[in-house]
Amino acid sequence: MDSRRRGTGGVGARLPASSRRRTRALAILGPGLVTGASDDDPSGIGTYSQAGAQFGYQLLWTLLLSYPLMVGIQEISARIGRVTGRGIAANLRRHQPAGLARVLVGILAVANIVNLGADLGAMGAALKLLVAGPALLYVCLLGLVCMLLEIFVGYERYASMLRWLCLSLVSYVICALVSNVSWGGVARALVWPELTMHSGYAMAVVAVLGTTISPYLFFWQAQEEVERSRSAPGPVALRRGQAGAEFRRIRLDTWVGMGISNLIAVCIVIATAGALHVRGLTTIETAAQAAEALRHVAGSFTFAVFALGIVGTGLLAVPVLAGSAAYALGEIFSWRVGLAQLPHRAKAFYAAIVVATVLGCAMNFTPINPIRALYWSAVLNGVVAVPVMAAMMRLSTSAAVMGRFVLPRSLRLLGWAATLTMACAVLALLVSWIL
Repeated sequence: MDSRRRGTGGVGARLPASSRRRTRALAILGPGLVTGASDDDPSGIGTYSQAGAQFGYQLLWTLLLSYPLMVGIQEISARIGRVTGRGIAANLRRHQPAGLARVLVGILAVANIVNLGADLGAMGAALKLLVAGPALLYVCLLGLVCMLLEIFVGYERYASMLRWLCLSLVSYVICALVSNVSWGGVARALVWPELTMHSGYAMAVVAVLGTTISPYLFFWQAQEEVERSRSAPGPVALRRGQAGAEFRRIRLDTWVGMGISNLIAVCIVIATAGALHVRGLTTIETAAQAAEALRHVAGSFTFAVFALGIVGTGLLAVPVLAGSAAYALGEIFSWRVGLAQLPHRAKAFYAAIVVATVLGCAMNFTPINPIRALYWSAVLNGVVAVPVMAAMMRLSTSAAVMGRFVLPRSLRLLGWAATLTMACAVLALLVSWIL
């Protein structure tokens, strides 16, 4: 049997009790955990840092609001992947107009590459702050490492590595705990926020929501459920007897993964608000800039922990961005896809990963302003998220697609609420441009 596709059945019985418990935990926490953690990528860290530096604790309510919406839409994407055995793009191709599916996937791919380039740039800048040296060289080396791991490491081992990289998020909990934080102010901002009609405040709300709920996360989690079902022992097709257990696993995995994602985002806002906003440092454009500012006001330890977190989260997010683009393109064009496939059996899929990563690296060698590029990628993500989410809701409530496993009413309401919230965010963005 192919070593990249070999299951792990039968091993657990020979393990000691503590190892079996750890194995069961890892069996539950997988796609949702990695997806949630990858949402706190270096560009997201930059967005949350700016929110904390500019507005203090005032925008924390957006992360409380987005949590259940994020959970709902991610659980729906995971269910689509697990029930149909196909990713979001393949289901769009089969059940929506071909032109619409190709346009949405094309915009997703462009936004992912821009986001990937910005993340690599932030990682290179963070390494330069930590150990000196040429940032562009670090960009290339980090891109090469991410690309080689994604292509040549077997899926089971690679998925395990991504789970361990989630530990890099702990760095931002440490930063929040050692910063000068007004916990009373944090509590008030979460439950009784100060809302204003200031255009900068509205734009920041849109930026935080757009960063938190991104289309590449839908595609990645759905496809990882497909990969998981194929690599695990037992039947691939979902049967009535196993559906309850599978849906409970997906729900727990998603609630935990998105909970960690939003908790880390809260910690980043708290850390930068407590260290920078209170000192009048209100303009932060990149994650590396936030780390450098923290060095001067919060000490070398906080700076080093924050900067290391940028590199760690980038190593997690870059493969997810490149992989989700490759999955989507592969399913639209009917390529053989999957990280469990050997490179020579899925050449086009792995070529897409290579091209996306190389283009992301190359973006850092051009005169393109990475902050402006990231801004426009966020705009593209926000715009494409609304039709993708609406299409996902139609797919997940159709018996022709989901069979007996159409969404329950509670998930339908949550999914449509998330779709409506994103539509309002995009509308607010358009209005802000006009006014």
